[in-house]
Amino acid sequence: MKNTIIIIGGFYNLAFAIFHLLFWKIFNWNKELKRMNFINGGIFQILNISLTFVFIIFAFLSFFYTKELVTTQLGNSILRLISFFWFFRALQQIYFFGIKNKTSVLFFIGFLIGAGIYIYPTL
Repeated sequence: MKNTIIIIGGFYNLAFAIFHLLFWKIFNWNKELKRMNFINGGIFQILNISLTFVFIIFAFLSFFYTKELVTTQLGNSILRLISFFWFFRALQQIYFFGIKNKTSVLFFIGFLIGAGIYIYPTL
């Protein structure tokens, strides 16, 4: 069961990687980022690409090192850190976007699900 949960986590992270790659289109970044100065627009895009890579790393570990994540102390530490990442992201959702609209609440719950996926195998 723990292995299956981690594989689900891999797909969860892969979905967020794809979602972040679509930010240019979804949020019309080709136009919107031009409102920022050159440096800030570049930083924004670099951070998004880097975060996308983090999601790919999480997915890769989940798919190809499932057993090690469950059975080793290092693996359990990595699972806890990924869980904390998603929990911290949930808190940021509330801080930056509030919980007054449905979309923000759905993202908050979705990020908590990510935290739960990765903490469960360590219990």
